Amino acid sequence: MATQRIADEPAYVLHRYDWSETSLILEVFTRHHGRVAVVAKGAKRPSSSFRPVLLPLQPLSLTFGGDGDIRTLKSAEWVGGHVMPTGEALLSGYYLNELLMRLLVRDDAHAHLFEVYAAAVRLLASGEPSALQWALRGFELILLKDIGLLPALNAQTLTLKSLGDDEHYALVPEAGLQWVPADDRHALTGRQWLALQAALDDVHPMTALVRDCGDLLIQLQRPMRLMLNYHCGVGALRTRQMMLDLQTL
Repeated sequence: MATQRIADEPAYVLHRYDWSETSLILEVFTRHHGRVAVVAKGAKRPSSSFRPVLLPLQPLSLTFGGDGDIRTLKSAEWVGGHVMPTGEALLSGYYLNELLMRLLVRDDAHAHLFEVYAAAVRLLASGEPSALQWALRGFELILLKDIGLLPALNAQTLTLKSLGDDEHYALVPEAGLQWVPADDRHALTGRQWLALQAALDDVHPMTALVRDCGDLLIQLQRPMRLMLNYHCGVGALRTRQMMLDLQTL
């Protein structure tokens, strides 16, 4: 149920739409209320205090009110913390936003996922060479786990049989984790899947994934792409296709 007034709510802007000649509708991801739609009246005016603040991938503090599907934004403040990602990291941030737009319903709180998203954005902004893959794959895994779409990675999904340390398994969208021949190029060993599950179960899963499973995350690019396309009901996510198109220029 919508709350009348929310003050000083940590949030990030996911997407924006024109609402009128001077105003915007924003989709924001908040710590305590999940994905919320707000109208920022007058935000397109050059003199608006909203104009320099309502940027994507920047930590904000919002106050908004109303009891409809679209609330009214009362104030917005940038809380600082990191610079805006640039280049490929910026597109990767837009990709994270697209995932949240497609997979989260409005007004469904995901406080833990909010913290993971903030950590992923900080990784993207860090400029570390491997940070992009770590941020994307780690966030994808944790997002699917948080909304109940990732099967347990410590057992075969259909049979619930334990994983053999040196056997090979692949993550299949329709069937979960299943045994495959060793020459399957997208397979990981049982020991590797168990390490990923242990990291996901950590109190700070993004930190644990990067610390303990950085090399494994990079190997999950195609399996995670297939999983996300399946659950989003698309052949390719818009931002991912944009990144691929830019790489071919």
